[in-house]
Amino acid sequence: MNKSESTKAIENTLAFLPNELNRLILDKILCLTNYEPTIGIMGKTGVGKSSLCNVLFQGDVSPVSDVRSCTRDALHFRLQDGERSLTLIDLPGVGENQHRDRKYASLYRRLLPEADLILWVIKADDRALAIDEHFYRYVLGDEFQSKVLFVINQADKIEPCHKWNSTSNQPSPLQIANLDLKVQDIIRLLKPINPVCAISVKAKWNLNKMVETMVECLPEKSSSPVSAQLHRHLRTERVKETARNDFGSAVGGVLDVVASLHVVPRPVKSLIHQIRDAVVSIARCVWDFFF
Repeated sequence: MNKSESTKAIENTLAFLPNELNRLILDKILCLTNYEPTIGIMGKTGVGKSSLCNVLFQGDVSPVSDVRSCTRDALHFRLQDGERSLTLIDLPGVGENQHRDRKYASLYRRLLPEADLILWVIKADDRALAIDEHFYRYVLGDEFQSKVLFVINQADKIEPCHKWNSTSNQPSPLQIANLDLKVQDIIRLLKPINPVCAISVKAKWNLNKMVETMVECLPEKSSSPVSAQLHRHLRTERVKETARNDFGSAVGGVLDVVASLHVVPRPVKSLIHQIRDAVVSIARCVWDFFF
């Protein structure tokens, strides 16, 4: 089965509906399969934002445009891999002059509604979290905190860094304990909504677990296209299962929205509800051929 046959399989389950609704639902489902996600990335200079993106996502990077602020630019990049693309936004602000916060707040209000998730990168050996706390609480604000996934990078540099096992690329038990303390510090100080992940891009440590958490934090419409952009070795069974289930739920949401339209007659609404589970089941079954 290929993508065209997968589309046909979904279309066949909609055959009992009026042609206009059949086409409307199918178009909305195909929009889900072609959705271009947007990932924002934040953090102080030197935390490894670029290296993290490179180790996560495949595809050729090209600049898209700059969103001008009075002080800094929010840089947009598109990752293109075949027919699929993903937009990265390098968000300015963390660690800069606090007098600029009002300007950044305005910039963020324009940019963050389009972001599916924000990766906020913090160095493992950075003990000064006051700037991150201020920016998270007062610039980002309650509206966008649910989109943030804090990522502690450079775990290999946490003390005692000389105890890192370079042969197995694993932290020592004491480093693990100190990383756990770092995670708890961030949870206590920032009270993030999503889990906090600790990784080492350089040592490629704990990336699978971080990616699994990232995909679980994404909106239902975004997890599948993001997973399709990951390097293949990061597409674990848990990642694929999360994305597959999210796609099914998003397809179910499409049918729910159409069934709620006032122009849809009551008997047709009932029919949509009757075929909903079958459409969702088929969408999950053909997920691999779309993504």
